[in-house]
Amino acid sequence: MEKLTIVKVGGKVVENENSLKKLLIDFTSINGLKLLVHGGGNIATDIATKLNLKVEMVDGRRITNKEMLEVVTMVYGGLVNKKIIAGLQAHGCNSVGLTGADLNIIIAEKRPVKTIDYGFVGDIKKVNADGLVMLLNNNIIPVIAPLTHDCKGQLLNTNADDMTNAVAEALSSYFKVRLIFCFDKKGVMLNQNDESTVIPILDKNKFSELVKKGIVNAGMIPKLENGFKSLDNGVSEVFITDVNSFSLEKPIGTELIKN
Repeated sequence: MEKLTIVKVGGKVVENENSLKKLLIDFTSINGLKLLVHGGGNIATDIATKLNLKVEMVDGRRITNKEMLEVVTMVYGGLVNKKIIAGLQAHGCNSVGLTGADLNIIIAEKRPVKTIDYGFVGDIKKVNADGLVMLLNNNIIPVIAPLTHDCKGQLLNTNADDMTNAVAEALSSYFKVRLIFCFDKKGVMLNQNDESTVIPILDKNKFSELVKKGIVNAGMIPKLENGFKSLDNGVSEVFITDVNSFSLEKPIGTELIKN
């Protein structure tokens, strides 16, 4: 089975000119088939603020009303995505920018209102892998923005980590998938202020222990939960690392493993 590397890059990496430049060079250097999923939340927040739109976040999740959906669509699917595509093309990496609506690759439904109304936020229902497989088999690199659709004409703002895991699991039926989460930290750390405390290997038991102790918290919890879920659902390898080592054959950071 052919190897596929899927890299999810956090918004802080793509929002900084220097880290984005390094990302594009190193991503290009990865051997074999590859796919990129990106964020860009801070840029969306900055533009919304300039437009005098109210920015609301709950536990790191964006409340997406009609006006905010227009902003994130322009920023994620337009500005950030096309900037990445242009950079990859400059390095000889033939790529195409996509949302979940393109080629009908990711279908979602509007999140039901419970205690919080998140607005036009999507929960993923299905990944149609055939379109992505077609592109990959023709040496075209998909670059996916965090937007999906509901098959009824409605775009939905969707968590980039959730999209990455869903795509990785769907493509694991076709390829041997290595999944790499690249963000602004070297990995999962025992001390958030000391990069020498990166945990090189993490299993579910150790993860549960770190959550109970409060060492792993906030947004890192769902990221790791999804990573372990992907291993259970066919993904071969999962790494958490930063922009300085994600392209290495053995990324320096935290590798998630089954118990």
